[in-house]
Amino acid sequence: MKAYLVAGEPSGDRLGAALMAGLKALVPEIEFVGVGGPGMEAEGLASLFPMEELSVMGLMEVLPKYRHLLRRKDQVVADVLRHRPDVLITIDAPDFCLRVAAGVKEVRPELLTVHYVAPSVWAWRPGRARRMARMIDHVLAILPFEPPYMEAAGMSCDFVGHPVVAEPQATPEEALRFRLAHGIAPEEPLLLVLPGSRRGEVERLAPVFGATIAALPDRPRVVLPTVRGVADLVAEVTARWPVRPLIVPPDAPEMKRAAFGAADAALAASGTVSLELAAADVPMVIAYRFNALTWMMIRRLVKIDTATLVNLVSDTRAVPEFIGENCRPEKIAPALAELLSGGPLRAVEAEAMATTMERLGRGGEPPGLRAARSVLRVTPALLAGAKLTGA
Repeated sequence: MKAYLVAGEPSGDRLGAALMAGLKALVPEIEFVGVGGPGMEAEGLASLFPMEELSVMGLMEVLPKYRHLLRRKDQVVADVLRHRPDVLITIDAPDFCLRVAAGVKEVRPELLTVHYVAPSVWAWRPGRARRMARMIDHVLAILPFEPPYMEAAGMSCDFVGHPVVAEPQATPEEALRFRLAHGIAPEEPLLLVLPGSRRGEVERLAPVFGATIAALPDRPRVVLPTVRGVADLVAEVTARWPVRPLIVPPDAPEMKRAAFGAADAALAASGTVSLELAAADVPMVIAYRFNALTWMMIRRLVKIDTATLVNLVSDTRAVPEFIGENCRPEKIAPALAELLSGGPLRAVEAEAMATTMERLGRGGEPPGLRAARSVLRVTPALLAGAKLTGA
């Protein structure tokens, strides 16, 4: 029994790793092949090529790498056809992954295709769902309001929970040890800064975030967890900040977890990191700046009034966000200063974050296992060999 998985960015790698662990628990003899990052590699995947090559976002970032991405797409399609898996599971990164699925379906239309993470058709480009249905049979949704959108387009879909709810959090003792180990007093304000996981994001946001810190009335200590692929760039661009951050390296998950637990507030790029912060009870301000041409195109297509997942899942607008032309230090700094000083915004965000975690499945079966059961339900070859005790 064989599953071919394709992930294209760090968040997808984490999803893939949890899914692989769930599948191994249910089908111990399963074999994995495909493309993934360190998390998936730790679960037994030998990646066809480094996943970081696919981690690009926005028109102006994709264009210079377009031919290379096409070659990689063709390489993955050929590899899927060579391995003849029982199921193809593509994970997020729809611009790349769905092209892979389409290429495979042209040759093997009978192969079951599963896509993990529904595209945000509730936010923009709703027609993507029907186009996606041409090459995807089943969808694993990580947000509770997504299945109806997928089913209306002709795909089956299960809400499997968001993996963030199963991630371990730092204990108060671990958070205190982190502060003491780095010379940060228990009462000293500590700001967590997260400028993105892609190089283009870091290049655009790091100068804004540095200027925002400079604009704060009382400068906090700063800690910045980074990810593989951008660590060198983060070190370079933050060297010019008014406060030199403590950089958490990509290969230190325990240190990152402790940093989240020790932080008083966060300034973060828009994306799934807002849910990581909510899981750790870290109040946040969200900011994001696109390439100018990309933003000019996107702003005409977006159909929602917030890009922050905590706001969407909790059905509130508790988390301040500064997107596009609003992503400016003089706008961001006052909201961040209120969080750091213990203003009323902290309590408002705390309630929204608790609601978000409940709706995403905290306290239930781990999402990776739920996702694995969903894959087995639609994949007869895997189901036949599954260990379904308690399923």
